[in-house]
Amino acid sequence: MSLTNHNAKRFDTLLVANRGEIACRVMRTARALGLRTVAVYSDADANARHVREADEAVRLGPAAARESYLKVEAVIEAARRTGAGAIHPGYGFLSENGPFVEALDAAGITFVGPPASAIAAMGDKSAAKARMHHAGVPLVPGYHGADQDDALLRDEAERIGYPVLLKASAGGGGKGMRVVESADGFQVALDGCRRESQAAFGDQRMLIEKYLTQPRHVEVQVFCDSHGNGVYLFERDCSVQRRHQKVLEEAPAPGMTAELRRAMGEAAVRAAKEIGYVGAGTVEFLLDASQGQDGSFYFMEMNTRLQVEHPVTEMITGQDLVAWQLKVAMGEPLPLAQHELTITGHSFEARLYAEDPEQDFLPATGTLSRFAMDLDGAGLEPSRVRLDSGVETGDAVSMHYDPMLAKLIVHGDDRTQALATLNRALAALDVQGVVTNRAFLQRLATHPAFRNAQLDTRFIERNEATLFAARQIDLEEYAGAALIGLHQLARECESDSPWDRHDGFRLNAPHTIRIALCPTTQNPAHAQHEDDAEAVVVVEGRREAGGSPWQLTLGGRTFAATLEPLEGDAVAMTLNGHRRRMLARLVGEGRERNVVVMVDPQRETRLFWRRIDAIDHGHHEAESTLTAPMHGTVVALLVEAGARVEKGMPLMVMEAMKMEHTMTAPADGHVESFHFAAGDTVGQGDVLLEFAADE
Repeated sequence: MSLTNHNAKRFDTLLVANRGEIACRVMRTARALGLRTVAVYSDADANARHVREADEAVRLGPAAARESYLKVEAVIEAARRTGAGAIHPGYGFLSENGPFVEALDAAGITFVGPPASAIAAMGDKSAAKARMHHAGVPLVPGYHGADQDDALLRDEAERIGYPVLLKASAGGGGKGMRVVESADGFQVALDGCRRESQAAFGDQRMLIEKYLTQPRHVEVQVFCDSHGNGVYLFERDCSVQRRHQKVLEEAPAPGMTAELRRAMGEAAVRAAKEIGYVGAGTVEFLLDASQGQDGSFYFMEMNTRLQVEHPVTEMITGQDLVAWQLKVAMGEPLPLAQHELTITGHSFEARLYAEDPEQDFLPATGTLSRFAMDLDGAGLEPSRVRLDSGVETGDAVSMHYDPMLAKLIVHGDDRTQALATLNRALAALDVQGVVTNRAFLQRLATHPAFRNAQLDTRFIERNEATLFAARQIDLEEYAGAALIGLHQLARECESDSPWDRHDGFRLNAPHTIRIALCPTTQNPAHAQHEDDAEAVVVVEGRREAGGSPWQLTLGGRTFAATLEPLEGDAVAMTLNGHRRRMLARLVGEGRERNVVVMVDPQRETRLFWRRIDAIDHGHHEAESTLTAPMHGTVVALLVEAGARVEKGMPLMVMEAMKMEHTMTAPADGHVESFHFAAGDTVGQGDVLLEFAADE
């Protein structure tokens, strides 16, 4: 049916006008309901997972979204070509585009979402505030009027009381938004917001709101059908954010009383009905955390689409919200009434991004050499863990779209159990080939303030010192990494001949191996050179014949050490009688698997390791090439082929994500040849040059 009227029309083919994890997630439910699925794609996504999983797929255009996913005419033509009677927009792209909905209505294609009028009603923030006031939905004290005279705005700020928040009326994404602490800074902030708003939205109108010093971001999932029914499926807490972007979400919101939950839910349904809403939507509120469980709540905005974090609501209600969307789009009434909806347990969602938290969350690109979850090794129940992803092992992560790779969703009987499951699941998530925020998510989820639900929208900012503090690696971790390296060497032994042994066997001498380790945040060449005392920890390992425990010596301490492989990547490591279960992996490029990754529900440790005793010559081989650390462009070659260089001398400069990276000589030697010239594009892991180290 067209959701701008009540003329229901069933369909048997669904086109998903999106990509990545949301496209895969929508198609999963569509197939379960017996619908044929159609994907659309750009040139950059020709072999993407959502394309592979669809029954049919249609090319839209080049990689740029404006030339592919945002082309209304191309999407509608794809629906006509494939006989798709309905289009699901996912989120982002065309999901809140009123003209797109109107174009579908004209083409006789069902839009799985709200009518264009509802999208328009919530698109203008000032107009939306007026509608919400009419519906009796609580608003943050503020000014939303049409008169934009400077003097009037200053007077309104004084009336509301500082601090206040200046916001672009037509804005979003944090643009045209500033906190003003006092009257002295008001005019400068107003002028700046107007400039930003004009540049971003072509509109200088501003609104002013009281700035809450300790706000929580709590949103309510609402659902309406074309028969006048409306329900709320409870709330989600999305307070943990970075630059106005959610990072961790949970449902239900911690500390909610039954009275407050009902009041917020009923207000959200009133908001939806005020604008004639149909389908799934989310009403976002600010909850004043400074007032405890009885805090006041205020309408912020309504997202007229399915939310990224909808799975946590599905986990606690047992309902498939996409199935609800499709049924409502066919004109059916809501599957359940309000009194039939209940909350069971607690759920968390963590957003996995291809980005580097240690480099100010710089987006990352590359090819996923591994993307997997070791549920058995982590001892997790599959029914408690859900991974919504748009990628698989071998997929490329491009620079063209949002860097979110997947959403990790977990469920527990209560918040404590769900949080423990989240931490174990994060530890079980193995992503290689592309830098991600997985370890940062683990630091967030294990932070004492998060465990105690001390939440507000400035959580990351308030706890920045501890979240980004350089973690000290203790001797037990170094010993554990060395043990894993020694275990790898022992497995490489291919015969009983002493000449083929890799485990330190020597005639008439102790079986001793020396391993150097250093954090992966440092130059990997450090682990090749024992004399770099600041960067390297050296471990001596030896054991007698018969598979007895290893004796590890480092930092003046000795450990009796054993390693027992368990399920999947899990191992049991025992150091001086202290047995710990963890996930341990050896990763690296090519034939060099020289990074030890040890993960447990509390932390992740990554260390370069390399054998440095007299029989190891691997570091000379490793120094013969240099590889690109990420996708980028060669800016300059700083020496000529054949030039003799010293260790640490700059050899070439790369640019990636608007940052320059200088590649240096790993040792004394000479550059044999360059594989790329200035201006060439290189991929992550590409060999940049051939280097010959001095013997």
